[in-house]
Parts: sequence; structure tokens; C-alpha cells
Amino acid sequence: MSTAIDFPSLFSPLGVGSLELKNRIFSSGHDTVMAHDGQITEQLIAYHRARAEGGAGLIIMQVAGIHETARYTSHVLMVTDDGCIPGYRRLAEVVHEHDCKLISQIFHPGREIMESQDGALPVALAPSAVPNERFHVMPRALSIDLIEEIVAGYASGALRLKKAGLDGVEITASHGYLPAQFLNPGINLRDDRYGGSLENRMRMLRETAEAVREAVGPDFVVGVRVSADERTVDGTEPGEILELCRTLDADGYIDYLNVTEGTSASQSGSTHIVAPMAYEAAYTAPSAARIKKEVSVPVLVAGRINQPHEAETVLSTGQADACAMTRALICDPDLPVKAETRRVDEIRACIACNQACIGHFHLGYPISCIQRPETGRELQFGRPTPAQASKKVMVVGGGPAGMKAAAVAAQRGHRVTLYEAAGRVGGQVLLAERLPHRAEFGGAVTNLLAEIERSGVEVKTRVRVDPDLVRRESPDEIVVATGAVPYRPALELDGTLPVFDAWDVVKSAAADLPKGRIVIADWRCDWTGLGVAEMIARSGGRKVTLCVNGNAAGELLQQYTRNAMLAAVFEANVDIVTNVRLYGADDDTVYLQNTLTSQPVIIDDVAGLVLALGHRQEDGLLRALEGTGVPVHAIGDCMAPRTVEEATLEGLRVASGL
Repeated sequence: MSTAIDFPSLFSPLGVGSLELKNRIFSSGHDTVMAHDGQITEQLIAYHRARAEGGAGLIIMQVAGIHETARYTSHVLMVTDDGCIPGYRRLAEVVHEHDCKLISQIFHPGREIMESQDGALPVALAPSAVPNERFHVMPRALSIDLIEEIVAGYASGALRLKKAGLDGVEITASHGYLPAQFLNPGINLRDDRYGGSLENRMRMLRETAEAVREAVGPDFVVGVRVSADERTVDGTEPGEILELCRTLDADGYIDYLNVTEGTSASQSGSTHIVAPMAYEAAYTAPSAARIKKEVSVPVLVAGRINQPHEAETVLSTGQADACAMTRALICDPDLPVKAETRRVDEIRACIACNQACIGHFHLGYPISCIQRPETGRELQFGRPTPAQASKKVMVVGGGPAGMKAAAVAAQRGHRVTLYEAAGRVGGQVLLAERLPHRAEFGGAVTNLLAEIERSGVEVKTRVRVDPDLVRRESPDEIVVATGAVPYRPALELDGTLPVFDAWDVVKSAAADLPKGRIVIADWRCDWTGLGVAEMIARSGGRKVTLCVNGNAAGELLQQYTRNAMLAAVFEANVDIVTNVRLYGADDDTVYLQNTLTSQPVIIDDVAGLVLALGHRQEDGLLRALEGTGVPVHAIGDCMAPRTVEEATLEGLRVASGL
């Protein structure tokens, strides 16, 4: 039954310059890794079409480089010549078909260069030769001539986007990119008209806004994105950023301000570019509110706004005029129409895991979502297509893989029964949600469970499937998603030192562990080791040493998630030993070996050892069903232990082909 909830502020129109937005939900600029040779692709068009169809009022698309020196990744869009116009025009036409407005960010990274184009590092530019902490880039100071050339590049790029039929541009002055570098007195050490006083440090951005406005005229929207607080020790003072906003507003060249937080320049600041679940919902709204009180133009805000009621609160309390729900729209592009038609309980809520969205971007892959693997794959999957014939489908295993397969198969018209040996569905997600700051991860199960219920899947818990049951049920197809169990290799253990699996520690909230020093052997270097380490360290009476078989704890995690989890274990006084493999233990000693030198690493005075050594596939049923004559499809960890992302993707792929 749908919950009747109205969102009067969220679904009221908003005037922004010459535009009227149909609602206050927008997708903020984010790289998709769906460009090719700097151009718009059909994949990118399909991606934005889904969000426009889903009811977003505005899409602010990813950055477009305005100068050859703006290529901060190998897959950045470019608007440096007229060849970009046809692609943008096609995208604008598709988005406009759904009464959605389209704005593009225009961009120069300055010294924030993430990668080269061909393996050879480029010359990065900045106001002054001050190095970047995060990417370890030493830039070259810009000449006056080059500053003027870049300012002109913003203007010419904006004009091309206007010719392509877009509704506006947004000058990206947030997150420590070039305009923000000019503002920061720690980065801008110039002694000419672009450096020194606040007025001089604002000059580059003010000239850019003026040049863009002169190029595009009064009937084209021009906005500026700013970080109200860079959240780093050497960031620009928030008071100076506030003064910048007042000045831009008074100049009269811009139509809105888009407020966020963080900076690309440092590890701590960059975490706020796409804040993980450790941060509360809408935590940036107070920053937007401070700016909104001081300016006359509309103020937009971005930062962990995942649900329509969160956005409604931000808007109804006057903190901002529109809310970015970017990851929420990646997770469920139909969120706006579901909220507007009072189907809130059907919304697939983002859990801010960062794994397949910003995580894919950092790895150079098209973005997606672990809960909705259709995202980024719209050309391949799009909407579920009806099956040619309805089949009886048995899905064995109620983790994310089995749940996704069951939901998609049922949506396509198959008769699906899901069998789960435990008392509830969810698999390893039920463990992940118990770790510190990870409760939101459980939303993946909540969302999938709602999907299978709406799809008409019959769920049977506490049922262990065997070949006899298969013969009695006579399914047309079987999907095996029996998951994995903790892996324990051959170790030299004499039984005197208590040894625990990480799963058992999580289930008991570390209550069964002895007091004293606890050593965690972490092979996977993901959320398990870090999460268990913090849980034990905060349980009282225990000192934790986390021993990782890698160069860094959490090295397989998306970097913003890793940063937040590392900060938490540092604050909990966890000791971290890197590049070691577990060898054995006896009495009160744990024996490890350095993976680089093979030298022994010995830890004494240990009270207990926790194993986080990965998983092995639970494929007994899969092997037992071979030769039954029934088509069998294996997905998820029972094939090879991986993550929720691979589980749901394989569930989608198999169910789409049944």
C-alpha cells in the first residue's frame, strides 16, 4: 500500500533566470565516464534520458573542458571547438522532450589533474606554483596572457553550448578547481592584479562570469558552483567564500549559486565531493542557508540528500531553493515521479556506498549503482522486456544476487519462488549493516525485498534446497545464488590462542572476544577489516592491531569511503600493520610474514585472533544439480566471492535472459 505523502515545496516551480523549473529536484554535475574522445555518446544520452523521463526538473551535466589544459581525465567532455555542438544538441533535444531543463558545467581544473591522456603527465596550471596534496602535482604558475585565454575559453565554450540548445551553463568554482585556487590565499601567491587582496583573488572568477554573460546574452542561464566550506586545514575561509557569493550576486551576471562543500585538493576535503554514508543526510544545507540569507539569486544545494522528505525539509525551512539528489537519481531515476504520485514506498533509496557511482569513475569505468545495475547500461537493459513465455523459476539463495534475479524475472512475467535457508533474506548485507557507520547499507536489502514483494515473488525462508526438492517442484529454470562462507586457509594453530571469524565477531558485536590485544588478519583489505577493527576498538577493554595483506587498509574501497573509515579507526587508536600475511599463532603470539621481504613479523601479548581472510564459494548445490536436466544458472558469490555489485549485475543479466 502506498503512503500518501505530499511534498508541496519540492514540487513547486522555480524561476532561475529565464527558466522555470517544473520542480526543485535536480541532478548535479558528475562525471559519468560515458564520453568518448571528448564527445557526447549514445550511452550518455540514454543515461540522461532515464533521469529526464523519471521526472527531474533540471539536469546539470558533467564538466566540459573549456581549454586544452583543462583535460583533467582521459574521458572529459570538451567544448573547445564547434565539433561538440551536434552531440550536445541531440542530448538537449532528448532531455527537453520530458520538460526537463539542461545545463552544462564549464570547467578548468587548474592543478587538480587526476590522470594523463596517454601515460605522460601533462603540465598542470595554477595561480602559483603550489603543489597539490592529493594528486602530488606541482603546477606551473599561469601567465596573464594564459589567464585571459582561459577566461575567453569559458565564454566561447558557453556560447557553443547555447548554440547546441542547452538552457544554461554553470561555472565550476567549487572543490578547489581553478577559480577556487585563485580565491585561496594559500594557493594564490601572486603579486599582480589577480593576487593579494580578496578583491584581486576574486577577479578571475568575476571576469569569467562577465565574459560568459557577454557571450551568451541575457536569455541564457549562467550559474556558479561554490564550496561554502572546503573542509580542509588549508582551505579558503568560509567567510571569504560568503563574500565572494555576495559580490557575484551584486555584479548581476549570474542567475543562481549552487552550493556544496569540500575540495579535491586534500584527502579530508575530497571526501565531501561525494560524501559516504558516515555523514548525515543534507549535512551541507546549513552552509547553503548562510549564503541564501546574503544573496538575491536562487541557491541550490548538494550533499547527501537521498529522500524526498529530506529535500522537502531543506526547502520548506528556507535553507535552499532546489536540492541536488544526484546519487538518489543514479539509484532510482524514477524517484521524482514516484514521490509526486505518492508512491514513496517504491523509491529505491541510495545508501551512499559510493561503490559503483564515484567508485567506477575513479577506476575509469562508466558509472552505475550496486542496487540498480541498469544505470549506465540503459542501452543494454533499459526497462524489463516481457518474456516470450512464462516459466516456473526457482531461485535458491536470498542474498542480493538471488533477490535481484527473482525481482527481474518476475517483472518479466515468470512465476518465481525464492528459497532462503536462513530465517530472513539479505545474505552478507545483514552483517555489513551491523558495522559502525554502516547501518544504511542495510537499505540494499530493504529495497530489494520491496521489489520482489511488488513483483509477486513467492519467498520461502528456512528451506534448504536439495536435488529431491528440485525434482518435486519441477522448475523450468533454476538460478543458484547460494553465496559464500568465510575462508580459512591452512594455518599453524595449536589451539591455545582463541581464534574467531570476522562474521562471528560482527554477529556478537565483539561481545565474545577476550579483553586485551586483538589482532585482525585482513586479506581482502575492504570494509570487513576496517569495520571490525573499529567495532572491537570501541567495545571497551581491547586494543586492536589490524594486519592487512596489502599496501593500505581498505585499499579496495572507493577512496572517499576508505578515507572516512580510516579516519574512524585512527580516532579509535587502532594500530595498522601493512604488507603482511598470516602464518599462524600459539599461546599469546601471532606470527606473520612480510609480503615484500618474507621476513617474520611477530606480535606478542595477544588475547585473541580475528580472521578476515575472505570467502570461499558455497557451490555444493550447484554441483549437485549438474545432470538433472533442468537449466541451471549460477550467479554471485557461489561462482566466485566478490561484492554486492557483481551479485546484482549477474542477477539482472541472468533474469533478463530467461
